[in-house]
Amino acid sequence: MNDHDPQRHEKFFAFVQELNPGIDPSNLRLMDSLRKTSHAVYRAGESSLAESGISYARYRLLMHLLFAEEIDGRSELNPSEISDKQGISRNTVSSLIRELENEGLIERHLDEKDRRRFNIRLTENGRSRVHDHASKHFQTITNSFSSLTADEQETLAHLLNKINSAES
Repeated sequence: MNDHDPQRHEKFFAFVQELNPGIDPSNLRLMDSLRKTSHAVYRAGESSLAESGISYARYRLLMHLLFAEEIDGRSELNPSEISDKQGISRNTVSSLIRELENEGLIERHLDEKDRRRFNIRLTENGRSRVHDHASKHFQTITNSFSSLTADEQETLAHLLNKINSAES
């Protein structure tokens, strides 16, 4: 659907309402606005990482490893653990690990407690990559919400948490 054609949007909403007459059209509009906003913030995050040559998904995994290392005192994480904490499939994590390992940003090590499993950890190059691009990336994210006052940001966070809680 063309995001820039308001008439097409209205036609789509009417179409959906024909399929399900009981649906509240304002809920469709909210869902559409939330999708557009989410996509715009995601694109901003992606573009802020463009010069690093790394995708948002890979950067997020690297950031997760750095956080575990610096805050939790854990230099290695199991891929299943990453999958669970980031809410992404194990197949996606495996693919990201392969890519990051090929770039020399992480390395695998056999789990000392269970030699059938492996853990991953940042290399010095991976650690540097996260540090080098963190400031620009998070400034871009901050800019995405700069049109909102502090109170509006707090209200938005409260409302989004309320929606997320209802979904769980």
